[in-house]
Amino acid sequence: MPPGGYGWWYVDAISEDGQHGLTIIAFLGSVFSPYYKASGRGDPLNHAALNVALYGPRARWAMTERGGEAVVQERDTLAIGPSSVHWTGEALEIAIEERDKRLGIPWQRPVRGVIRVIPEALNPVGFALDPGAKHHWHCLAPRARIEAEMHEPSLSWTGRAYLDSNFGSESLEDGFDVWHWSRAHLKEGAVVSYEGKRSDGSRFASAIRFDAYGLPQQAELPLAAPLPNTAWQMERRTRADRGHASVIKTWEDSPFYARSTLGARIYGEQVVAVQESLNLKRFASPVVQFMLPYRMPRVGA
Repeated sequence: MPPGGYGWWYVDAISEDGQHGLTIIAFLGSVFSPYYKASGRGDPLNHAALNVALYGPRARWAMTERGGEAVVQERDTLAIGPSSVHWTGEALEIAIEERDKRLGIPWQRPVRGVIRVIPEALNPVGFALDPGAKHHWHCLAPRARIEAEMHEPSLSWTGRAYLDSNFGSESLEDGFDVWHWSRAHLKEGAVVSYEGKRSDGSRFASAIRFDAYGLPQQAELPLAAPLPNTAWQMERRTRADRGHASVIKTWEDSPFYARSTLGARIYGEQVVAVQESLNLKRFASPVVQFMLPYRMPRVGA
């Protein structure tokens, strides 16, 4: 991973009953780290974190950044401090040993458990997100099952999941100003749409359908579907039939980032989608950079 670069592995999931959700992101060269940005981004491996967000009853949010001495990379395993991500050959097993961070509250609650992500389809093809191929996205498993066994808080549920990864050789804000992304399972396969504006002013938009075996193909882009702004006035948008979608639940609302679940009709099917919006101009602002350490503590040199 070059200086200034980054990599992350991302999982999201919704429980079968719709009451619970989660996202887990393993970061190397943590793209949203104020410490990495302030350091000049010379050493990506010195800025690693496992972000765990549990939504619904007994919600938790944890993201502690750790230095390079806490990172262990092996062929099938990535360890970041006491937590680890391990590929068994059949499933991605995530062992979580973290503590949450809440604004204004000095003590932290433990976040402990094991998550298993079992792909139903694997995709071998990645995509460049910019003409210079400095940013890459690879949807590893557009469809997956999840088994969540959390010990603290005490939660146990199963549901549907999604797994991807992103890698880049420069910071996100050097490449992009804004992007919107969403994914949904279809009766057979899945669909991912994304759009936004690059830092050079050029715009991009695409929809990719994955068949039951995980193989991707470019698809007709559904109409743009505006969504209400969040409480932080983050603009959100997605793609859907007739240009209409509704917010079921706002999972994450911050000054520069929002994550939501949506109800929409896509390619004639009614779906529940996970949607994200990111504003990198806001992220780079001095006010947001000042706020971030209160949400993302760091341990280690």
